[in-house]
Amino acid sequence: MPESDRELRARRAASFGATASAYAEHRPDYPVAAVRWGLPDIPVRHVLDLGAGTGKLTEGLLSLGTRVTAVEPDHQMRAELVRRFPEVPAYSGTAERIPLGDAEVDAVFAGQAFHWFDVEPALTEIARVLRPGGTVVALWNHDDDSVPWVAEFVRRVRPGASRGPSTESAELPGHPDFRPFERSRFPHAQRRTAATLIETVSTHSHVLVAEPRQREAVLRTAREFLASRPETANGEFDLPLVTIAIRAVRR
Repeated sequence: MPESDRELRARRAASFGATASAYAEHRPDYPVAAVRWGLPDIPVRHVLDLGAGTGKLTEGLLSLGTRVTAVEPDHQMRAELVRRFPEVPAYSGTAERIPLGDAEVDAVFAGQAFHWFDVEPALTEIARVLRPGGTVVALWNHDDDSVPWVAEFVRRVRPGASRGPSTESAELPGHPDFRPFERSRFPHAQRRTAATLIETVSTHSHVLVAEPRQREAVLRTAREFLASRPETANGEFDLPLVTIAIRAVRR
């Protein structure tokens, strides 16, 4: 029986733990300007990193001097976060069932994770743990396809349906507990080599859930393309990225 969209989405959402150390090493961080933009106007004492993965966003939150708690459902991803940031409390939980008390945090951030949430119940639960005036913030890193070689690379390694949930133009629904969502874009970049960019591609969910032959075909395509381009064939280069940020204030 063919796999349903719901089943495939669930498999992709659960696919990252087996490569947690590679995810931590090769996925990009988030620009400090985007993280700072998401913080509320109220005094910030405590921030929740929801769907925290291996702590790619946790690191940026800590750099701004905030106290951070992490919630992550995958035990392998969570273990990698604890290894990297032993000072950060990290709990098993989901966006729909957050293991924190009412009005306990000043901001809830989700990096590269909100599209996996069941959005309406997740926003209700996020509102429960937020203080009035606090913010919910969704961040996504995207390859900057306004750069021609990047657009061609994306077309070759993420064809058609394998691109999965579209988040570059994502809009979050209105919710009675939140003021209207705001949206911003931030330029970003990640220092890569051809080899490390291929490692990054290997951590993408559409590659992780692919059959072995299909996975190797995608990675072979990536290697051949990067070897053929003057921008990427030799040494290090900056991979151009755009960070999309969406936030709303708790009423």
